Amino acid sequence: MIEKKNPSKNIADFLPVAAQERPYDKAIVIPHSKDHYKRVAYTHFTYSQLHSDSDCIARGLYKIGFKRKDLCALMVKPGLDFFSIMFALFKAGIVPVLIDPGIGMKPLKSCLDEVEPKGFIGIAFAQIARKILRWASHSIQIAVTSGKADWICGFSLREVREIGKSSESFPIVVPEAEETAAILFTSGSTGIPKGVIYTHENFIEQVERIRQMFHIIPGEIDVPTFPPFALFDPALGMTAVVPDMDPRYPAKARPEKIHEAIQDFGVTNMFGSPGFLNTFSRDGVKKTKKLPTIKRIISAGAPALPSTLERMQQMLSEGIEVYTPYGATECMPVSLIGSKEVLATRKKNQEGYGICVGKPVENISVSIIPISDEAIPCYENSLCLTTGQIGEIVVQGPTVTIGYFRRPKETALAKMKDQEGRLYHRMGDLGYLDEEGRLWFCGRKSHRVRTAQKIMFTIPCEGVYNAHPSVFRTALVGVGKPENALPVICVELEPGVSTKEWKRIENELRDLGSKFEHTKIIQHFLLHPAFPVDIRHNAKIQREKLSIWASNFIS
Repeated sequence: MIEKKNPSKNIADFLPVAAQERPYDKAIVIPHSKDHYKRVAYTHFTYSQLHSDSDCIARGLYKIGFKRKDLCALMVKPGLDFFSIMFALFKAGIVPVLIDPGIGMKPLKSCLDEVEPKGFIGIAFAQIARKILRWASHSIQIAVTSGKADWICGFSLREVREIGKSSESFPIVVPEAEETAAILFTSGSTGIPKGVIYTHENFIEQVERIRQMFHIIPGEIDVPTFPPFALFDPALGMTAVVPDMDPRYPAKARPEKIHEAIQDFGVTNMFGSPGFLNTFSRDGVKKTKKLPTIKRIISAGAPALPSTLERMQQMLSEGIEVYTPYGATECMPVSLIGSKEVLATRKKNQEGYGICVGKPVENISVSIIPISDEAIPCYENSLCLTTGQIGEIVVQGPTVTIGYFRRPKETALAKMKDQEGRLYHRMGDLGYLDEEGRLWFCGRKSHRVRTAQKIMFTIPCEGVYNAHPSVFRTALVGVGKPENALPVICVELEPGVSTKEWKRIENELRDLGSKFEHTKIIQHFLLHPAFPVDIRHNAKIQREKLSIWASNFIS
């Protein structure tokens, strides 16, 4: 069933309700310093404080020159200011533009120049970089600096708060149909970063899907190791305990700090990327750590390896699972699966069937169409492939975003409409639906390897080799001409496995591949010390870089 659009809701509407119903409950908790005993000391906002502070900032932003629908780039570290600013922008109808600084200075400048924001809110370091590197220098008219050295550029956030003080509530903007709520840039891990246009309806639908999927109730406590996920927590009635870690490098987080936050607050929910969970679970199993208060773990950003999920299960109480929703910035969540079902389908993964990512979530329909790199403006049922056929994954539903900001070509390649005007998104991922209606993921469309004999898909091939006990992960890449590439398997060994064992392992991997029709033609194996991964989740393998690296060894 397709729900009718309701254009009258703002994603910030929940905040005054929560402030009235649970004024003294903690909304956001942030590590602040170390106490006398070298334990983390925290600071926080209650729901009432978050509501009041974001009101002040929203009113202050209007008074210094912002207007509804203005674009404002935001570069503030996860903390109380970040959450207040985000909800202030939503309340005021000012559009936050979020770009991951880890993409690099040149792409960052390109993205900001393309968006042409009117305002820039950032920490002092970001303001200095903006000035020196001339980010969006022709469009930015208003600058606000938060944190230390807030005097360095434009208005300080303290000034904005002071200007916006009032005894009256700020009138939250009532958005128009499909009014832009935010522009969230993709990480660029599978191509150039693109600004995804989010409406308030997209955000509200995501919150409802998450609430229903995981049966989250007000009063729960979350440790979001991926800070943007923390923005959902207040809307879900959860307290967000932001952990003491560098969010740019989740795979390098110190597990003891995460355990400390869990124990300090009796955390019930944790969100973490597969890269983080790999580090966290290895440490936990080694030290026989348990997580008795955790009700669920949510992991996204890339498929989690079965070995990681197996280790996590050892740390969790009976009946508790790691849930790995499948989706993308352009549409999430799409489907859902728990760790027990992933492990139950592990044998099929090792035999080359891909990774099972579960059944579509409520209000989302999934179909599979033939693989094409061309635009397909009109969606028709006749396009759909039959059960078991690998093609491009297409989704439709209220969480599907409307397009990319100022990228008409990329939008045309990713979006389709049917005769009734319903919007569909092409995920850029390959997969198929099985007889039970479950979706199986087979890799990125851009990562498929076209050889002289056939087209090869990454995940089905890598599943075969990942089954080797000495292998942490593998990556299929093509070397040579794109239409006639040589398939190569890059291999990263498990920690502690000596490279002196490589020749033996290589021969065993070749024997493994010879047992399956889809991998028997692979004869080239290369040992890599540590795969390059995406900057956001530290989990998506950057196969484009590996392909260039491999070409140095394969003639």
